[in-house]
Amino acid sequence: MSQYWINMLFVGASFLLYIGIAVWARAGSTKEFYVAGGGVHPVTNGMATAADWMSAASFISMAGIIASGGYATSVYLMGWTGGYVLLAMLLAPYLRKFGKFTVPDFIGDRFYSRGARLVAVICLILISVTYVIGQMSGAGVAFSRFLEVSNSAGIWIAAAIVFAYAVFGGMKGITYTQVAQYVVLIIAYTIPAVFIAMQLTGNPIPMFGMFGTHVESGMPLLDKLDTVVQDLGFAAYTADVDNKLNMFLFTLSLMIGTAGLPHVIIRFFTVPKVADARWSAGWTLIFIALLYLTAPAVASMARLNLVDTIYPEGPQAEAIQYEARPGWIQTWEQTGLITWEDKNSDGRIQMYNDTNATFAPTAQERGWNGNELVVNNDIIVLANPEIANLPGWVIGLIAAGAIAAALSTAAGLLLAISSAISHDLIKTIINPKISEKNEMLAARLSMTAAIILATWLGLNPPGFAAQVVALAFGLAAASLFPALMMGIFSKRVNSKGAVAGMLVGVVSTSVYIFLYLGWFFIPGTASFANTPDNWIFGISPQAFGAIGAILNFAVAYAVSMATEAPPQEIQDLVESVRTPKGAGVALDH
Repeated sequence: MSQYWINMLFVGASFLLYIGIAVWARAGSTKEFYVAGGGVHPVTNGMATAADWMSAASFISMAGIIASGGYATSVYLMGWTGGYVLLAMLLAPYLRKFGKFTVPDFIGDRFYSRGARLVAVICLILISVTYVIGQMSGAGVAFSRFLEVSNSAGIWIAAAIVFAYAVFGGMKGITYTQVAQYVVLIIAYTIPAVFIAMQLTGNPIPMFGMFGTHVESGMPLLDKLDTVVQDLGFAAYTADVDNKLNMFLFTLSLMIGTAGLPHVIIRFFTVPKVADARWSAGWTLIFIALLYLTAPAVASMARLNLVDTIYPEGPQAEAIQYEARPGWIQTWEQTGLITWEDKNSDGRIQMYNDTNATFAPTAQERGWNGNELVVNNDIIVLANPEIANLPGWVIGLIAAGAIAAALSTAAGLLLAISSAISHDLIKTIINPKISEKNEMLAARLSMTAAIILATWLGLNPPGFAAQVVALAFGLAAASLFPALMMGIFSKRVNSKGAVAGMLVGVVSTSVYIFLYLGWFFIPGTASFANTPDNWIFGISPQAFGAIGAILNFAVAYAVSMATEAPPQEIQDLVESVRTPKGAGVALDH
């Protein structure tokens, strides 16, 4: 059987499974659509939350970006895992005790203001739409390679599958579909990693193999990797980071952004009681750890395999002839995610750091005239089994896993958008008397519109998956996280302060991101560019979410202290949410 049909078999079987589950678990009420009826078991919810959170950025891009940048890019790993701990400890149990459907629900009631609810809805949509771009882009990458269709066609297929199970299933259908998707993606991620770890280090446990010995050279694997990348003009893979402030702020932005992600928070509204929310958080950490402990090993081994592919006898020897390039390069060239240009007309593939002025004399001595091979970071995990010549069924597994990762998070994000529009905007603000039947219709129509918008944005992404997702985390960090924290732990912050804080946080972060990434052309701002020399105090756009959060807290407290205190019943509500009394009792909406 050809590789194409193996891929079709794995991917097709997974699609049938997802759609079958959605049909079986179709939502029949608004409570089932928004929070799966509130009766999901903690282990089930933990697995679904892990799938919801481990997006295309985690499965596809994270290892790729770490492989490209080494230790300096480990902030993704530290920020996302640390952030989930914050969410589990500081927010999830308290929000579940509050007993609402959505994040704007909590903010609107806690800050006794339709204006606060509306601002929260706008922030949620902005965050979720930005985040979903990365998922659709990741799905397009996976489809284009493994089903041999164009990237655009892949994105449209992904949109159709999400429509098939998310629009009708709601949170109930999505929950059980995500359980299946977690099983698919974790198996798909770990099996190739075990194979590759055995090949390179003789150790079947990838995270141990990364700190083990490279079989062929007898050197520690990371030392071997440092040597080969430095021989090509790159910084050592394990090199420290120069800008510690930016690394700290970026990590903090990812952490508090994770804790403020609405599509993850709403998963804790699906369990029967507060204790179950805590257990869900614990199980989720276990399920997440299986992938996140493996990702650094996958990254380092993929980078070494890539260099060895281009320079079989070492970086100081001649590179392979382009005509003799391995089949996996030929295959990925068809997707446009690998490109080659023969800059010195020798017919060989030179891959090195041509931006390193110190390395330029060495490159010139070797007859190199610029880097010739450009490899998109998003393909590193997907191409890894082919680079290592693993069996065809492993490649099929990777195809199913990558698509599952993208679809699981996309569905959660789209549900968050749909719930915010139908429940918080239409039901609560525009038409409080709307019937449950019409609210369900509004929820499904708004999700359909969100899928169409996400598809269009996926066709025109502003960056590769991990970059775009990092921006969504920055927006969540600057807007929703501070409002949620102050809503739970401060009785003094009032509606005026909360609204002012959210607006300042999200506007300042958005402006910084858009200016310094050059997404908008503004006359007179030609000097703004995504380079460290132009960043304010060296703070990258992806790291600015932490600054936005600080501004949010400061403005919210300043405005609250200058205006009247919240009503006594609101202060009593905050006190009741924080106290353990009645924590084991399910709260009705």
